[in-house]
Amino acid sequence: MQKLSITEREAGQRLDRYLRKYLNQAPGSFIYKMLRKKNIKLNGKKAEGGERLESGDQITLFLADDTIAGFREQENPSNLSCGERQGGSVGMVGHSASRTGGMRQFTLEVLYEDEDILLVNKPQGVLSQKAHKQDISMVEYISDYLDRQTLSEDTFRPGICNRLDRNTTGLLAAGKSVRGLQWMNELFRERTLQKYYLCIVQGKLSAPQRITGYLVKDSEKNIVQIVDQPRAGADRILTEYEPLQYGRWEDSAYTLLRVHLITGKSHQIRAHLASIGHPLIGDAKYGSQTVNQVFAKNYHLSCQLLHAWELYMPEQASGLPRKYWGRHFTAPVPQQFQRILHGIGMQDDSSRKRTD
Repeated sequence: MQKLSITEREAGQRLDRYLRKYLNQAPGSFIYKMLRKKNIKLNGKKAEGGERLESGDQITLFLADDTIAGFREQENPSNLSCGERQGGSVGMVGHSASRTGGMRQFTLEVLYEDEDILLVNKPQGVLSQKAHKQDISMVEYISDYLDRQTLSEDTFRPGICNRLDRNTTGLLAAGKSVRGLQWMNELFRERTLQKYYLCIVQGKLSAPQRITGYLVKDSEKNIVQIVDQPRAGADRILTEYEPLQYGRWEDSAYTLLRVHLITGKSHQIRAHLASIGHPLIGDAKYGSQTVNQVFAKNYHLSCQLLHAWELYMPEQASGLPRKYWGRHFTAPVPQQFQRILHGIGMQDDSSRKRTD
């Protein structure tokens, strides 16, 4: 027999989902059978599985210890940490956690944090989520950072709420608790959050514009196509942009754009702007090879220059705590982005040029 106490981070999820995480090798049929037979109880009473858990709730498993152990796959700490758990060193400076060991030095830059949500500034070259089992992604970095804040062991694992391409930088939101993850996922799903990106595109765009289209994804080649008319498998997309500044390199013009991502589809900003003749500089998939070579030679730019810059929370949202209403978060522009802005005659502090 084992007794489990629900932590603050785990509160808000359904009992059956909690049990599937705790007994992660047990089939669902076994869990529901144990609930029906009262071999699993919630606060000393029979439970169905759909109950919402609260902090302090007690779950009793009337099961043999070896049965419980057999249905639990313990995480290998080395899969989550590239620091002390693998013989390296981990440094803590303010809100930053540096990790080493088998990969480059990495500092988790925290932009906002409370008991439920975490906003970080994702660097270039790091996956948002694992593509393969052996990958180390932002999820693992965030998990490691949060694990060092608490000694409690529970079933909750932080999850990210928005995805950025490997080489896209900027604001990445994560849930530190079940309820935080639920709040943020709902906001992203319902598009009540406003997300703005910075990018430099080829050519001059003189006025704000909303563009529409349909996005078709080729999963095998990891590339998308923008078409004008709906077709099978195509998703309608909406993108708004606002020119902030203009620059030149030799005889070519470039525009710094603030892009409002209304619908959030794979490669949407990159492919949509390329489809109207204004690809992002550095973009090997949708951009100009000639232009990319110029910026690779002069600024060592090896990928698209795209930064998730701003996040606006809704003024009001049902179920979202009032402390978040109307909040605005900004991710600092990477140094390489700033160097390129300066090099083509734009301001480093692009935020001062923005008009609301």
